[in-house]
Amino acid sequence: MGESWGAFFGGVEPRWVEVGEHPGWDAALALVNRDVGVTLPEEEPLRLVALPGYEEGAPESVYVALANGEWHGNALEPGAEEEPRSALAAVAEAAQDTVTERLWRAWPVCDEHRLGTHVREEDGRVVWWCAGERRAGPGHVVAGVGELTGVGGAGGRRARRKRRKR
Repeated sequence: MGESWGAFFGGVEPRWVEVGEHPGWDAALALVNRDVGVTLPEEEPLRLVALPGYEEGAPESVYVALANGEWHGNALEPGAEEEPRSALAAVAEAAQDTVTERLWRAWPVCDEHRLGTHVREEDGRVVWWCAGERRAGPGHVVAGVGELTGVGGAGGRRARRKRRKR
């Protein structure tokens, strides 16, 4: 998994979570990875990594990581994977934390306002929400998680300049 993480976790190395170990997280991550593929085509799909529980008998901690094994943020809440909307919201938030902090970029980005979006539940769906411009009115749904179709989040200033030059 790239560099040794053992020094950070008392000698314990994180491990890749195999598909099928956490079906709820797997399903949610598959949707989030659709958005990664559309908006960050240069990145490989995100993965789940796990560390043993901090106390004996505690469940292991599962994180959303980049393909190289790096992650940022809190572990996914044990048990939240049982309810699909909760699992999707948790995985989307964890993915956003990892992408934002490890790649140093807002993700995903609203193409209209050029602002980073946030995970939110709207009308019974988990969505990427843009706060919009304060003077221009209320925020709006950019897309459901797993349903992004544009290039939002695909590159910050440099990509915007490229698009403007076309």
